[in-house]
Amino acid sequence: MSQNTTLNVRLDSELKDNVEEVLNKLGLSLADAIRMYFVRIEMEQGIPFELKIPNLKTRKVIAASHNPRKRKSFNSVDELFTDLNR
Repeated sequence: MSQNTTLNVRLDSELKDNVEEVLNKLGLSLADAIRMYFVRIEMEQGIPFELKIPNLKTRKVIAASHNPRKRKSFNSVDELFTDLNR
């Protein structure tokens, strides 16, 4: 397969750096990873993972996780499971 097309993408530089660090540990370049992603899209005829909008409860949990004052902490695993089972 000849590689004769260039793709330009704008994204957050911190995201790019973080992803590049992970990929380097895997021995992959950004171009390798993007190429692999495109091959999977072609093979599966769609995005190779589930895409869905989180429900209201999940959105609230995600929002709370970004606020340190709303994060729960536990002193033991038992406390965690007690809270989870409520």
